[in-house]
Amino acid sequence: MTSADSSPSVHRNAIRAARSVVVKIGTTALTTPSGVFDAGRLAVLVEAIEGRMKAGSDVVIVSSGAIAAGIEPLGLSKRPTDLATKQAAASVGQVALVNAWSSAFAVYSRTVGQVLLTAQDIAMRVQHNNAQRTLDRLRVLHAVAIVNENDTVATNEIRFGDNDRLSALVAQLVGADALILLSDIDGLYDSDPRKGNARFIPEVAAQGDLDGVVAGGGSHLGTGGMASKLSSALLAADAGVPVLLAAASDAGAALSDASVGTVFAPRPERMSARRFWVRHAAESHGALTLDDGAVRAVVKQRRSLLPAGITEVTGHFHGGDVVDLRGLDGQTVARGVVAYEASELAAIIGRSTPDLPAELRRPAVHADDLVAT
Repeated sequence: MTSADSSPSVHRNAIRAARSVVVKIGTTALTTPSGVFDAGRLAVLVEAIEGRMKAGSDVVIVSSGAIAAGIEPLGLSKRPTDLATKQAAASVGQVALVNAWSSAFAVYSRTVGQVLLTAQDIAMRVQHNNAQRTLDRLRVLHAVAIVNENDTVATNEIRFGDNDRLSALVAQLVGADALILLSDIDGLYDSDPRKGNARFIPEVAAQGDLDGVVAGGGSHLGTGGMASKLSSALLAADAGVPVLLAAASDAGAALSDASVGTVFAPRPERMSARRFWVRHAAESHGALTLDDGAVRAVVKQRRSLLPAGITEVTGHFHGGDVVDLRGLDGQTVARGVVAYEASELAAIIGRSTPDLPAELRRPAVHADDLVAT
């Protein structure tokens, strides 16, 4: 166990006091060293989570481990590498996994509900809102939501980062006050601690705290790793959610007083759900290339993007879709919800507003629907 500084930071205090918490459980936290799913380890985690809930917090759980839980029942000797067998293992494992969560919480007379999501469910606004309503309703009905990727139908999503990124998206989705990432890693180091001479980083308050940090990939059991966890922690922090990265073996301390692991400071102001969706969750359906003046107006002055500042339209999109906004060098500078379909916008780019027909005198992307990247 790696302890944090004896005088807790304001961000650790915020995590300790959070009334709504998302807890992400990594695959390695639920398996033996040989890769066999271990219901006993899950029960220990539930005990710690129950303590947090009894203290008055609402908890949503993002649980990995479905594929690992399917390995033994299917008679496999190791985690599969081909997509079809992964999906088969997930199909069997999801049943075992949710049953294990249900049995463990039944000891405390709590009911669980399973919510299976794919990246598309988060990326598409209608599905995004439906998932949000489902999670909110489960909370109102005092059920514990167990969220997992729907690996039985996912393709690239199975390599989504062992649910790390999903947990950050869920934290924003439910308006959580804190995100706690639990795995076999007890915090952030500047290099692999297993190789020696690694420096522990108790808090990431600014980009400079990450100077020199080298983050590695995942284990043979899960798809995540320090790189995935670091990326997800920074994503949630960018949304205004404080994050604690700690070992599952320290779950009791992580969930009670946040005295262990590495804490990631959130941005000062909470990003709205819509702006977060545009920036991080939504799928891009195309791109608009902007001249230098339009880039300044969008990025520096936070002004709406007008057709006059667009030099090129790429992709096939409709009004209401999210598109990337790029500078002349091809670098994405912002994302936004476009007000025109592609062919309609392509016909009026470069033209000033007074020269346009009255029905087309509107921004290509309104300032309220723009988020700089």
